[in-house]
Amino acid sequence: MASLGLSAREQAGCRQLLEFLETEELLALTDTVTNRLVHPESRQEAIHAILVYSRSVEELLKRRKVYREIIFKYLATQGIPVPPSSEKHLLIDRVKQYWSGQLTPPALESGNRKPHAESHGERQKSPQDDIHDLGEEFCQWFFELLNSQHPLGVKSEERWGPQHFWGDAKMKFSYNTLEKNTEEYVGAEMVSLRLLSLVKEEYLVFNPNLHKNGLKCAMSQHGLVLIAVAGTVHRDDTCLGIFEQIFGLISCPVRETTWKIKVVNLKIVGQNALEPGMQIEKPSTKYESKQLQELYDGKELTIFEPQEF
Repeated sequence: MASLGLSAREQAGCRQLLEFLETEELLALTDTVTNRLVHPESRQEAIHAILVYSRSVEELLKRRKVYREIIFKYLATQGIPVPPSSEKHLLIDRVKQYWSGQLTPPALESGNRKPHAESHGERQKSPQDDIHDLGEEFCQWFFELLNSQHPLGVKSEERWGPQHFWGDAKMKFSYNTLEKNTEEYVGAEMVSLRLLSLVKEEYLVFNPNLHKNGLKCAMSQHGLVLIAVAGTVHRDDTCLGIFEQIFGLISCPVRETTWKIKVVNLKIVGQNALEPGMQIEKPSTKYESKQLQELYDGKELTIFEPQEF
């Protein structure tokens, strides 16, 4: 059967984009697009059916199962820079421009072998830079909001609570002061309350190091954003030790510009448990971006073990 509305270029692009979907999501999308008239036996059959029965690129990309982060990830792999906070309809416009030939990746623009920014001594922003910017923006928001719950903290206009977490969020909390301890929590309410108690009841204040090696970010092939950040922990005027925290964020399909927390791994090491020679002023995360990506196994987000400081 011939395509009802997609050009050859659009079909090729859609194939690449749909490959980012999990098999279960592909099959669900096939049911929606074909009104359950087609029963594919493989991923390729599912993608073929979706392309055949889609009347236009816009109709396909607006489908609920084609999540915003999927489109973002596709554009990133194609070298098309977009702000990480872009709403879904803006990402769809960028894809349509790219497939129609109106938009060309900066590295491929004819007569522009060297990006304009580099010619003035500046570095051209890459998709990884966008992910890093997202991570930095998230950490600034998260720790400012969390620290504002301290009894003596500057109150935030935004409310702390489980609404910032996915319902099945998981948290692993490890701390090493006089002895090693580990706690685990499941559910948005429980994770939210445990983090809140650290600041509101135990009077801790978190000071993240968002410079140089203090912050590392990565995005998995499925659109999951992983953020590793290190910093110092304080109570009153005393520095108690250092922390390393890893977040797993997934974009909310209902509110396209919102990233909600899926997993939290927090490790705190007290000053008396630090290794000799450890610089407490500028703690750094021990993860590299590639290692962060490897923490996600492609099937489900698991609670992983933080590395030793």
